[in-house]
Amino acid sequence: MQKFTLDRDDTVLFVVDLQDRLLAVMEYKDQVIKNNLTLITTAQELNLPVIATEQYPKGLGRTAPELLDLLGEDSIFTKNCFTAYTAEVAAKLKSLSRKKILLSGSETHICVFQTARDLINAGYEVFLVRDAVCSRRQENWRNGLDLMQSMGAVITNTETALYDLLKVSGTPEFKKLSQLIK
Repeated sequence: MQKFTLDRDDTVLFVVDLQDRLLAVMEYKDQVIKNNLTLITTAQELNLPVIATEQYPKGLGRTAPELLDLLGEDSIFTKNCFTAYTAEVAAKLKSLSRKKILLSGSETHICVFQTARDLINAGYEVFLVRDAVCSRRQENWRNGLDLMQSMGAVITNTETALYDLLKVSGTPEFKKLSQLIK
């Protein structure tokens, strides 16, 4: 069952390409932004490392401002390829010595899918947060989820991930973070 268990000491949050111009054409962008805010806040509260990417920011713009404010520039890697598992990101992940990746972002069937494939191929355990990823079309979103699950990714959601990382109630962390999902 370890494959289905998130552990705060072995998990990295990885946010792929949640940029203004991409999000503008996503039907569920508000939900995706809200859930990523929850994930980023959770990561910060629990001291999880966070990696974020931006696909060709010169053309597609920067990360959505509300997310960028929380992320900070140090956690953002730029890229031109579709996978976010670039050499620079691979080196950063290796330096963190963690094997579980909590994955969110855009678009589910392109950049998120290729990133999950490359992470799994490199030996990481991927937890895809289904309500924190999006595609322009729902059938592409579903196809991306199906592909990643077939490859071995665990398909989860924001609330399940948050509570799995917390493990127990009654702590100051629980009191703060449980407010995010109400």
